[in-house]
Amino acid sequence: METRSRQQCLQSWGANSYGQLGQGHVEDQADPRLSDTAALHNKAVRAVNGGGGHSVLITENGEVFVCGQNHRGQLGLGHNADITTFQLCPSPSERVTKVACGWDFTLLLTDSGCVYQWGRGLFSHAKRALSPHPVPSYLSSTVPSLVPRLDQKTSHMVAAGSAHCVCLTGDGDLFLWGSNKHGQLTTPEPFLSSPTLVKHSLLGGEKVIHAWSGWTHIVAQTETGRVFTWGRGDYGQLGRQASPNQNPERQSAGPSAEGGNQAWLPAEVEVLRGATQGGVSSPGAGMNMECAETVHRPTSLSRSSFLVSDLFSLAAEPDTLWQCAL
Repeated sequence: METRSRQQCLQSWGANSYGQLGQGHVEDQADPRLSDTAALHNKAVRAVNGGGGHSVLITENGEVFVCGQNHRGQLGLGHNADITTFQLCPSPSERVTKVACGWDFTLLLTDSGCVYQWGRGLFSHAKRALSPHPVPSYLSSTVPSLVPRLDQKTSHMVAAGSAHCVCLTGDGDLFLWGSNKHGQLTTPEPFLSSPTLVKHSLLGGEKVIHAWSGWTHIVAQTETGRVFTWGRGDYGQLGRQASPNQNPERQSAGPSAEGGNQAWLPAEVEVLRGATQGGVSSPGAGMNMECAETVHRPTSLSRSSFLVSDLFSLAAEPDTLWQCAL
């Protein structure tokens, strides 16, 4: 007689130079292998996200676990040593609901709508842009640090690109900060050190209900279903014809270096109006980590079977995927 017990496991594979697969070593894996989740004490995984070389899990009870590259404090553990198995991150006392990873920094959202950030991945960008003024603490912290200018808002979603941050509030306001090398912040400034509101006038005068971030581009959907894209578009990821002047190699000083070019302004992709689902992905410089949360089903046979209950892809090609109702 077959017996079943619901025991969740985490399987991972791909690049593992810094232990980001959570398997206790730094060897790349071509096939799915169990991650070491002993620190989770059998808590179910609710979400998985990853950056350039680090991984973050959120459990059903809102705890945060991290592993992988930590040279810039992106694990939030208060030190800079890499970790090869998942460890509990000293996140805020509130329950964490969402997490987003940049290349070497991390964002999280709590159930009260507060946004926290850590990791020094944006520090060098900020130092160049703000000198001689000091860099804000949340851009250089190695432990979770509250992001200002959002504490009076109820944030609904966070996302991250390679070097920029995205936050959507319950009021339909979209805030961006970080590097603007590819015009992804809708401003001619090369760097924004604090969350800055995207003007509704740039989005047809409407509130935003959904937002997604690729490594260097952003997609937003407004309350009437209109879809706007902006940022880097040289791989066609904007879903529209990008300006011929929108060359990322010429934007190192920010979009203003284009001599008045406004390719960084959001533009609508009309064919996607009313789209029901969307998603974006971007490259991780050869790093590709996949995690599958599985349900272990012991049977009367000598071997065990696994059902994949959820699949998380942490890095892929620069693309944008949408589902539309016809």
